[in-house]
Amino acid sequence: MDTSWLEDFLTLAECANFSRAAEQRHMTQPAFSRRIRALEEWVGTALFSRDTHQIALTPAGDCFRPAADEMLRRLRFAREEALETAGDTALTLRFAATHALSLTFFPAWLRTLESAGIAGPISLVADHMQACEALMLRGGAHFLLCHHHPRAATPLEDKGFVSHPLGMDRLVPVSAPDDGGNPLHRLPGTPEAPLPFLTYSPASGMGRILTAAHTAAHLADATFGHLRPVFTSHAASVLKTLALSGRGIAWAPLCLAADDLAAGRLVRAGDARWDVEIEIRLIRPRARQSRSAEAFWTHLQAQSEGVGAPSSPA
Repeated sequence: MDTSWLEDFLTLAECANFSRAAEQRHMTQPAFSRRIRALEEWVGTALFSRDTHQIALTPAGDCFRPAADEMLRRLRFAREEALETAGDTALTLRFAATHALSLTFFPAWLRTLESAGIAGPISLVADHMQACEALMLRGGAHFLLCHHHPRAATPLEDKGFVSHPLGMDRLVPVSAPDDGGNPLHRLPGTPEAPLPFLTYSPASGMGRILTAAHTAAHLADATFGHLRPVFTSHAASVLKTLALSGRGIAWAPLCLAADDLAAGRLVRAGDARWDVEIEIRLIRPRARQSRSAEAFWTHLQAQSEGVGAPSSPA
């Protein structure tokens, strides 16, 4: 069996679409389909149901998926162990990060780590939360930098991952200002005139957090029914840009919106009761990783004793 077939399988399981999966795997759809068929022949049964327009895993495919994730993770770990055993230099630390944190938190945090002498060669993949989680599950990154809210579930919660808190942030509703410097779109709106809402896609971690926060007790008195979705994206930076142009209200992470708020290019669309407090966390597999990754984790904990010990992402 070609182990790259496992990558093909997991990509198709995530995309549920042959064309999009083939594009992500950088090959033609016919070539991609042949590789999926080859894997199914090797397994001995169909892994995908092709009876509907939406590609779905068969029961056998559901059973095979966690094993595929685990096989890829173990292979990458074994390769790293072998390379570190053979060489004198530390391997590259692989990070995944959500788009907003890759642009804002990560560069300054990296400088802090480098100044403390606890960061070697590093690579970073920035993507939406769903893609980052998939990368972690198959061992494509050692660490995931993301926002966290206790009410917003992540598939990593029950799959052997732990996390460490790095700081705090908050989602704040923002709008472009009118000529008088007041919000062009002000919460809560009315049933007769719902406010244009720039919202997150289901693939976005921010989307999960915002949906969870809307039902949380501390926002129980807020009327979110007076919003009318007009644009959807997984990227907070895209929604912030549209808010800047006056297209509607967006809940933007403060780490991303702070400069625009300070300059008056954006204003708060509501008072503090509409804010959603969120945590910045670093997630890793509970299982042992390469020596470089484990050394980094140990140093990180030692440098942040005041923040607290690693905990479950839940």
